[in-house]
Amino acid sequence: MIFSMTGRTHDLAAFTTLTYFIATQHVPHMSLGTAVTAFAANMIGGLMPDIDDATSDFWQKIPAGSFFGKVLHPLIGHHRMISHSFVGMAIAGYLVHLLLDAMHHVLLVDMTVVWWALMIGYASHLVMDFITKEGIPWFFPIPIRFGFPPFKFLRIRTGGPLEQFFIFPGLIAVNGYFIYVYYPVILMFVRGIGK
Repeated sequence: MIFSMTGRTHDLAAFTTLTYFIATQHVPHMSLGTAVTAFAANMIGGLMPDIDDATSDFWQKIPAGSFFGKVLHPLIGHHRMISHSFVGMAIAGYLVHLLLDAMHHVLLVDMTVVWWALMIGYASHLVMDFITKEGIPWFFPIPIRFGFPPFKFLRIRTGGPLEQFFIFPGLIAVNGYFIYVYYPVILMFVRGIGK
């Protein structure tokens, strides 16, 4: 049986990666609506690669998600295949871009910021699954799974003690570090929301 890293760890990894980008990259000023939507998109992106698992947190967090997950599962294939690859990320990015483009007249937010926030979450998910024993097929359709470290016995087990007591608390500590070191930048970003 193949597992994926727990949803809460993926959520925190997506948030941590977003915090890093806010702290170190030039992020445009945005409305409160854009900031809230981008944060939500980041959380969705952090779970989105698990769209291929009908019982994943991604499907459990949306209305009728388990139904849609079961319908979509046969079309996508097994867990940690196309959606956990560069090809899957490109396809997801393209489809989300089309969806956001169709919604830009209804939802008055900066869709470019929202798209980037979602894709940052998506990429963080792949990196986190890359360090698990199962690895991921970066170069799908080539069925080789890659992981880090290269030796499977050195990688973490999903939901295991290393994830619970090292990875998850480590991500919290990294967030604290980013907020401490980049406090003036993050404060300027937060104060600039809605102005």
